[in-house]
Amino acid sequence: MNPLTLEWIDKAEGDLTTASRELRARKSPNYDASCFHAQQMAEKLLKACLQENGLPIPYTHSLIELLALCLKIDPTFIFIRPDLVSLDGYAVRYRYPGQAADRGEAKAALKSAQIIREFIRNKLGL
Repeated sequence: MNPLTLEWIDKAEGDLTTASRELRARKSPNYDASCFHAQQMAEKLLKACLQENGLPIPYTHSLIELLALCLKIDPTFIFIRPDLVSLDGYAVRYRYPGQAADRGEAKAALKSAQIIREFIRNKLGL
């Protein structure tokens, strides 16, 4: 496996760890951060797929744009589209005042992230 692919995967795993930790926190949980890091994990795993297939990695946070590129590699990526759509807005939605995620939303984001993780790790032979 390409060493840069492994770096993308390691960073994605770190994001998943952070998302999980914030969801489980008993004192001052940060559900906004949990949603953000769930999105970041998905973004980095999609970029890992592009890296592994020798494709350029665009500077975007859009999971839908990244999905479109991954679909050119493997059309079965369509199966994770609903989960990617649910996470797509978390790159910016709760980064500024005015809105906040709740526990239920963070829990759903983490579930989508785990589905995406399992699918992509399987595609990468991990």
